Amino acid sequence: MKGGSIKEQILERCVPEKEIPFSAAEYAQRLVQIKRRMAEPGVQMLYLSAPESLYYVSGYKAEWYQAQSPPDFPPVGGIAVHVDHEDFILFDNEEEAVMCKYATIAKDIRIFAEEKQSDMLGWIVDELKKERWIPCKVALEMRSYRPNRVVSEMFQARLESAGCDVVDGTDMVSECRSVKSPKELEYVARAATIADVGIQAARDAMSPGVTELQVYGAIVKAMADAGGENPGITLPVVSGAKSACFHALASRKKIRDGEIVVVDVCGVYNRYHANLARTFSIGEPDPAVADIVRRSAAGFDRLADLIEPGMAVDALNREMKAYYEGAGLDDGLRWWVGGYELGIAFPPDWVGSFVYDPSFDSGGRHFVPGTIVNFESNFYLPNNGGCSAIINTLAFSKDSARILSQIPNDLIVVQ
Repeated sequence: MKGGSIKEQILERCVPEKEIPFSAAEYAQRLVQIKRRMAEPGVQMLYLSAPESLYYVSGYKAEWYQAQSPPDFPPVGGIAVHVDHEDFILFDNEEEAVMCKYATIAKDIRIFAEEKQSDMLGWIVDELKKERWIPCKVALEMRSYRPNRVVSEMFQARLESAGCDVVDGTDMVSECRSVKSPKELEYVARAATIADVGIQAARDAMSPGVTELQVYGAIVKAMADAGGENPGITLPVVSGAKSACFHALASRKKIRDGEIVVVDVCGVYNRYHANLARTFSIGEPDPAVADIVRRSAAGFDRLADLIEPGMAVDALNREMKAYYEGAGLDDGLRWWVGGYELGIAFPPDWVGSFVYDPSFDSGGRHFVPGTIVNFESNFYLPNNGGCSAIINTLAFSKDSARILSQIPNDLIVVQ
């Protein structure tokens, strides 16, 4: 065809409408913060491979990251950031060339066009040499699942053979991501609204004889209709004895009258997650079961009174531990009480790097403005009832600290 093959025309001219969730100024400020963090240990170049890091820096988002791919498709594409250069370099393969143009702010996009993708790693190192970005002290995201151990070690060996000193830089972006901007907080609030929609859809779908998968499907559809995206973890819907295992998958098991059902969702908006879980009873619950859930739910009344911007994590842990002990919810009943950081996430996980509960020493950490975490109040139930789960997302801004969900915390009885 005139002007080249169809493939060449697509790669050159196909530019879908931009999908960039933040302003250029916000992305620029993120890069400044990352470079400041790099400079502390003397890192000159940071190579980003984690999906969350790629998204945070550039807006890059995909449905496949080659996490478990064969050797012919090594997961080496990523972003190189140098402390002395204003722009980063985005490296990717030809299959993602169009996406790099519409879903990222990258100005310097370098596409590996060779058919043998296993040669891409050497090409990246050669490109960095040409730019004189290496040799230097380089940080890799070594605790990221992407790339896998074999590929990560190959990358490190290539860089070291080029004269680089290679260190772990996993926390450099994650620490910057832990404090959210006002726009990020806005997206989390939107995600929380979507999570509320999901819990309501679960309630509407439940009845004896309905399968866990049917409830799961109703949740996914309702949240998608509300503008929600695919969450980082497959949403569990677990009923009866399965409710004792929150991490089980929804199945073709039919929900029965008298059973407890636990539903745990994350609403997602522009990849920002808000976590929400509730416990349901199909028909009137066992009174002893209802009592445990009531006392667990009341913990959130205490939590709402406690939280404030800048609060010490250890202080919250101490006060909540005292509440649960006073409510008779001792260690013999506890599945888990505590929480973790939320924010940008891609499959297979939405759990952030910061975790807290009364058994952890927080190291003097505070819930500074811009912090987003969940809080879980999860307990085993008497009379072989399984477990109850009540989870909410907490948002700490400059002027407030609040629980985002509008769904009551109490046991939800489905008649």
